[in-house]
Amino acid sequence: MAKKILIAEDSSTMRSLIGSTIAAMGDYDVVEAANGFEALRILPRELVDMVITDINMPDINGLELISFIRSNANYKSLPLVIISTEGSEKDRQKGLSLGADAYLVKPFVPEELQNLIRKILG
Repeated sequence: MAKKILIAEDSSTMRSLIGSTIAAMGDYDVVEAANGFEALRILPRELVDMVITDINMPDINGLELISFIRSNANYKSLPLVIISTEGSEKDRQKGLSLGADAYLVKPFVPEELQNLIRKILG
């Protein structure tokens, strides 16, 4: 059965790029959310195996989304990957300290994302 990955990203172009990068891997389904709020609405309805989120989004940003996921018993072990333009070491540390499993900086290398997904989801 295909594993399902939720992409929370406000840029439709970037959502599309991440989605097609994942689709090229084969056995993965993608669910898209235009912001953190939408992602939170999707989580109880869809059984997802991983969340990939941007940091800078309207309403609920990626860091708030990660904080919510990590503080909720149902999702606290859900793998989380941040893909963001925020590339400073401070931003990386903040994302990882909140509970993200990995942090990629945009523009990302598609193979790097694919390898990361394989490493985390097997």
